Amino acid sequence: MALKESLIENNSILLKAEASNWQEAVKLGTDMLVASKAIEPSYYDAIIRSVKKMGPYIIIAPNFAMPHARPEDGVNRTAFALVTLKNPVYFDGEDEPVDVLVTLAGSTSDQHMAGLMEVTQILDDENSEIGVDLDKLRRCNTKEDVYLVIDQALNGG
Repeated sequence: MALKESLIENNSILLKAEASNWQEAVKLGTDMLVASKAIEPSYYDAIIRSVKKMGPYIIIAPNFAMPHARPEDGVNRTAFALVTLKNPVYFDGEDEPVDVLVTLAGSTSDQHMAGLMEVTQILDDENSEIGVDLDKLRRCNTKEDVYLVIDQALNGG
């Protein structure tokens, strides 16, 4: 399941959203996927539990988090959700806040890895110090803007 198709199918894009803490920020993404029946509410609980236990493993670059848990934690089908925040949120013990989140629900570990690679490919920016360009998602005001960013990244232009 490709990222763009998943975002369209699950109606799972929320831009410049409000969240008062990291748990709320994560829930914005999982709520959209619960609404589309891609995941069960238990998937959110699993993410929160894992972060509290293992630390913020879901932060994969400065300001960027990819909330995910295991396929058996309530994934019905592979899906993605994108959330950008008006004001960034802090994870416990982290200096850098997060304002771009891509929730990943992989129905198998293979699909999980494929999803991870696709998102990384879209954000990849070798000219950036942190290796990803989040501004292209931060600038998006509409779902159409997001689809364009994805198309441009995957078609190499």
